[in-house]
Amino acid sequence: MKALGRHILVEYYECAEQILNDVPLIEEAMIAAAKEAGATIINSTFHHFSPFGVSGVVVIEESHLAIHTWPEYGYAAVDIFTCGETVDPWIAYRFLEKAFEAGNGSAMEMQRGQMQLLPVTDKTELLEERVSKVPKQEALESSNRKEEKTIRTNRQIWFTERNEDTAMSLRHKGDLLFKGQSPYQKVEVYHTFAYGKLLALDGLIMCTERDEYGYHEMITHVPVIAHGAVRRVLVIGGGDGGTVRELLRHDSIDEVIMVEIDAMVVEAARLHLPTFSSAFNHPKLKLLIEDGIEYVKNSPDESFDLVIVDSTDPVGPAKGLFSHEFYRDVHRILKPEGISVSQSESSYYAPKVQRELYDCFRSIWGNEKVFCYLAFIPTYPSGMWSFSFSSKGSVHPFENFDEAYAKSFATQHELKYYNQEMHRAAFALPSFVRDLLFK
Repeated sequence: MKALGRHILVEYYECAEQILNDVPLIEEAMIAAAKEAGATIINSTFHHFSPFGVSGVVVIEESHLAIHTWPEYGYAAVDIFTCGETVDPWIAYRFLEKAFEAGNGSAMEMQRGQMQLLPVTDKTELLEERVSKVPKQEALESSNRKEEKTIRTNRQIWFTERNEDTAMSLRHKGDLLFKGQSPYQKVEVYHTFAYGKLLALDGLIMCTERDEYGYHEMITHVPVIAHGAVRRVLVIGGGDGGTVRELLRHDSIDEVIMVEIDAMVVEAARLHLPTFSSAFNHPKLKLLIEDGIEYVKNSPDESFDLVIVDSTDPVGPAKGLFSHEFYRDVHRILKPEGISVSQSESSYYAPKVQRELYDCFRSIWGNEKVFCYLAFIPTYPSGMWSFSFSSKGSVHPFENFDEAYAKSFATQHELKYYNQEMHRAAFALPSFVRDLLFK
């Protein structure tokens, strides 16, 4: 070879869109391509970008293979750089062309570090002289030792949730535990190193094993204990199961009806999130797979003590759960002393949506009957998340709640987030949140 390295710049067109958006599959293909070409793998790092695209690199002893994909265009750009003469980059090119089901591809090879342009140094001459003097048997044994050595491979596969300005990345074990496309959204379960199993919908983090308790304990125990006499509860959404799990810790509750539009979310939770979905077979739970908006619209007046809206962000199937018409029906189906609680977004990342939502609540329940409280969930944007508390009757969220019972309940069930102090303190809002929602 007349150069130090061979560099192939590759473009694949008309690829399978689902392949180009699948991090584990792409990592597997890139590693296999490197091995097929005769390379020795050192490590790999791959990221998924929301909503589309994968970027990553496989580091080999002989240099690297890198990729970035645009699934929406069926296009992938690949960079194959090999040093020495032992690895054929064109084998990797042909392998990836098949793996990505490319309609067509193109590549351009460049020679890097052309020998005629490099200065000949004393070290180079010494190396050539030493190699020429090595006995054939010794050279063969040296070659065999090289083949026998073990290289420890370090995989760096990342799930990334991002918007235009910020991103949250979690390293995971590389293999998707669950992946499906329902009529409503993409459903995925990953096993991350820092936060355990993670449920993602359309590339957005819904919950993780490590920090889900903050969300699920606060969306349930605050209203149930503040009310003091909840018997019948309606949960809209909540397909992961964490909300109904927490509700059914309360022996005083006679019935929980959960209405989830997407059966695939429930399936993923049953299969891979057993600590979330442990109450799905509880005798007091009635689980319905149907449209929550229609269920509320068709429910009788004054039929629930508590309605919890455990929804995703206001996009896709959850968009209608942020409307005035929906919450007017929620108010109607609450009993005279009933409460409605909803997840109500981040004051940092969705101030406009949050303000509009609280204006909606106040127009229906009245200015003095709507409250906001906070919990801290590390994997949610900004870490600080809000919940709305809207009271139809005289129930106040924290002035007269039973602190002794709250303390006893939290201790008995070994809760990780909720306790009597957190109940009251959660309603103490930072000035910017208070000004945003209530000024």
